Amino acid sequence: MSVRTRFAPSPTGYMHIGNLRTALYEYLIAKANNGDFILRIEDTDQKRFVEGATDIIYSTLKRVGMLWDEGPDIGGNFGPYIQSERKPIYAEYAHKLVELGGAHYCFCSKEQADEEKDEEQNIKFEDPCKRIPLEEAKKRVAAGEPFVIRQTINKKGKSKYHDEVYGDIEIDYDELDEGVLLKSDGFPTYNFANVVDDHLMQITHVVRGNEYVSSTPKYNLIYESFGWTPPHYVHVPPVMKDAQHKLSKRNGDASFQDLVAKGYLPEAIINYIALLGWNPGDDREIFSLDELKKVFSIERLNRSPAIFDIVKLTWMNGQYIRQLSEDEFFAYAEPYLKQTLTRNVDIKALARVLQPRLEVFSDIPSQIGFINNVAEFDTTLYINKKMKTDQAVAKQALAFALERLKTVNDWSNDNLFAELKALAEEKGLKNGQIMYPVRIALSGRETTPGGATEIAVIIGKNETLRRIENALERL
Repeated sequence: MSVRTRFAPSPTGYMHIGNLRTALYEYLIAKANNGDFILRIEDTDQKRFVEGATDIIYSTLKRVGMLWDEGPDIGGNFGPYIQSERKPIYAEYAHKLVELGGAHYCFCSKEQADEEKDEEQNIKFEDPCKRIPLEEAKKRVAAGEPFVIRQTINKKGKSKYHDEVYGDIEIDYDELDEGVLLKSDGFPTYNFANVVDDHLMQITHVVRGNEYVSSTPKYNLIYESFGWTPPHYVHVPPVMKDAQHKLSKRNGDASFQDLVAKGYLPEAIINYIALLGWNPGDDREIFSLDELKKVFSIERLNRSPAIFDIVKLTWMNGQYIRQLSEDEFFAYAEPYLKQTLTRNVDIKALARVLQPRLEVFSDIPSQIGFINNVAEFDTTLYINKKMKTDQAVAKQALAFALERLKTVNDWSNDNLFAELKALAEEKGLKNGQIMYPVRIALSGRETTPGGATEIAVIIGKNETLRRIENALERL
């Protein structure tokens, strides 16, 4: 059988990083083995359903290039691919499981069950209904009495199964609770629906968080009752915010959409999260999705939790920004430029200056505010030991620069740089003793995205001369 994986998110809002990483690993396992990647929407928890969330799932996967081979929108041989459309299937298999002895009808109220169990003390609900003879229970069901179908766990001893990340795992059957498989409204719980769907859709590998390690034996009991073969389990450790806290959208941590809105490139995000739990076996860190498909292997997944490091992601995003073509960069940067600039300047020239120096697109407004106007600044900013400048040197250099720039007609960066370099040589000054004061005069900032002549080109000749004149008046 060929490799078949599935990403089965719940439509409950934005795509958080842990979910996207699960999707990525599922996708890479399939594609590294020339298999199929299936998208399935698990919407059986109707209370958590968020309108429009399914479209967010579609758009996110498409945006990062993880296209699915089967799914709700494109169909396939194993549909429907939305769980709420599969209710009759779950009902059929739940009742079959009762007949096989792997489940039973329970007529207790939810309140009764909740009262008896205590998760903190590991006290589980002991369902009296499992002692009801099957024929009697079926009569009560036929009479219209409300019921749920609850799993029956009669085994003792240890459950043993193999996980691709953690190896052989043993769980005591006494630790498992007989949870609900089919609710009174006819909707299945996750514990049942995913088993039925994974079998019917011929899923070979299941990637999920390691919080499911302890409940996997319950799923295996269902497979065993039906005589089905379980998939390969790939449990992965969580993505952490820090050493103590999981990254979680419930705690307000950034989702994929949040990161994109802050100016991170989808390609950089995918590259980064691939490394949150997997390593390539060497020091390489930059991978396209196509490259990941060629080098990814389950064997290199880690057992230890990974901490989400926004500084590292930001660095990686900068690497991706520099790989963009000039036109691609401008397409991303243009909205930020237009929302910030109030002065009519050459924004393409500004974009060219920004690209080698930018790490996140949302930093653009804070980096280019001086293009609109120069804020008041302390003249001690002209003091720079490395450049060998102070206020006196700056005043002299700006006076020289003003007179020279007035005569320049070719207002290109190369020509302006040549003119100011020649000026420094003529006056017996270092290049920095001219360039640094001019840059400070034009920006009012110690650091800028671009040098003196690049800024001069962007703001134009008249504004350049005006700013230098103003700076001289303050010295």
